[in-house]
Amino acid sequence: MNYDESLHFILDTPNPGAVWERNVMENLLAKLGDPQEKVPHYVHVAGTNGKGSASAFMASVLRKAGYRTGLYTSPFIQRFNERIQVDGVQIPDDELAEITTEIAAATDEIMAMGFRRPTIFELITALGFMWFARTECDVVVLEVGMGGRLDATNVIRTPDVALIMNIGFDHMEFLGDTLEAIAGEKAGIIKPGGDVVVYGQSENVEKVFEDTCRERGCRMFLADSSLAKITSVGVEGTRFDYKQREDLFISLLGKYQIGNVTVAIEACDVLRDKGFHITEENLRDGLRDAYWPGRMELLRKDPVVIVDGAHNPQGVEALCESLEQLFPGEKFTFVLGVLADKDYSGDIAIAAPFAKSFYTVTPPSYRALSGEALADEIRKHADVPVTACADIPGALDTVLAEAAPDDRIVIFGSLYQECVVRAYFGRDTF
Repeated sequence: MNYDESLHFILDTPNPGAVWERNVMENLLAKLGDPQEKVPHYVHVAGTNGKGSASAFMASVLRKAGYRTGLYTSPFIQRFNERIQVDGVQIPDDELAEITTEIAAATDEIMAMGFRRPTIFELITALGFMWFARTECDVVVLEVGMGGRLDATNVIRTPDVALIMNIGFDHMEFLGDTLEAIAGEKAGIIKPGGDVVVYGQSENVEKVFEDTCRERGCRMFLADSSLAKITSVGVEGTRFDYKQREDLFISLLGKYQIGNVTVAIEACDVLRDKGFHITEENLRDGLRDAYWPGRMELLRKDPVVIVDGAHNPQGVEALCESLEQLFPGEKFTFVLGVLADKDYSGDIAIAAPFAKSFYTVTPPSYRALSGEALADEIRKHADVPVTACADIPGALDTVLAEAAPDDRIVIFGSLYQECVVRAYFGRDTF
């Protein structure tokens, strides 16, 4: 298969519905020679919000420390290959096609044995494991797709450290309708004898992880972001102290990034205790240079334009808190597009008090809610101007034409629309 045929093979896979087993993934990998076993070290990252940012921090630090570092994340923003990177370089098209051809043959074999066809995520995860093994990665930062216990990434042995980020309400039809139930699914990545770093959150959620660690003989470390002292904040980044460390800096915007980066700091200390050679300079440089596009990303300064992937109430609340920190007391022009299966009413209710106006768009997804329907919903929650736009570029043309130099324009609601937004501002590459 060539590159385009490979993407069709993966992305056109029929959706089998809820998948509550890992035997298909395990058998597929067995046919491929168990590539996941050829990677010596893993950092496994689960959670509802903050997985991508924490993964970016970890991969950046490990690269600075000289380790050949694989990074597996989802979803992609501009191009499929973003999901699988080694030392910041995306998997090449020809290598992707060659490996996918092998995966297609292995898929035929397991289906002949009576197994269902692997899901899209299972196929992509197998592709990642194959590429990381072929490129002889020293360590792979592996982001969970959904949940944890039955996720395709959870076929790995006990990782060197597992990170469990903030838990919120998302994918409730699969993971449960309470935070404790969702946490229980995320806790599935905790393996016997492992080390786990947990994002500080509610006592009930933390107890789920504490109990699981106790049962499985794991050490648990709590990242307490309340111990971080922010010393300066601006559109260029945030400077802060954490525990004994002073004058740390991250360029990733957002008050919520302090919680994410403290998890990464604790995880790096765990790795150092286990023999990883990560100097203090590596840590500081890695945190400073970590880049995670589409999450509180500054696209323009005059007027300020920020794009963020917040797509659930917890994420929108974190976004609004961050905006209030950056621009206290100001109102914002929101460009909003959402998926119909998300809690967009909750998103709107949280954002409405901060809104100067809304412009609604339809994200490029079959799951999208139309901009017109979204505008009608916003009018139920907010007494500000609402304009439904035909498409995303048209919305941005209108917003920028009407904006004053001191306006603050914030685009959020779905990662699926960020490829169009970033391309509009000339950010169509990483």
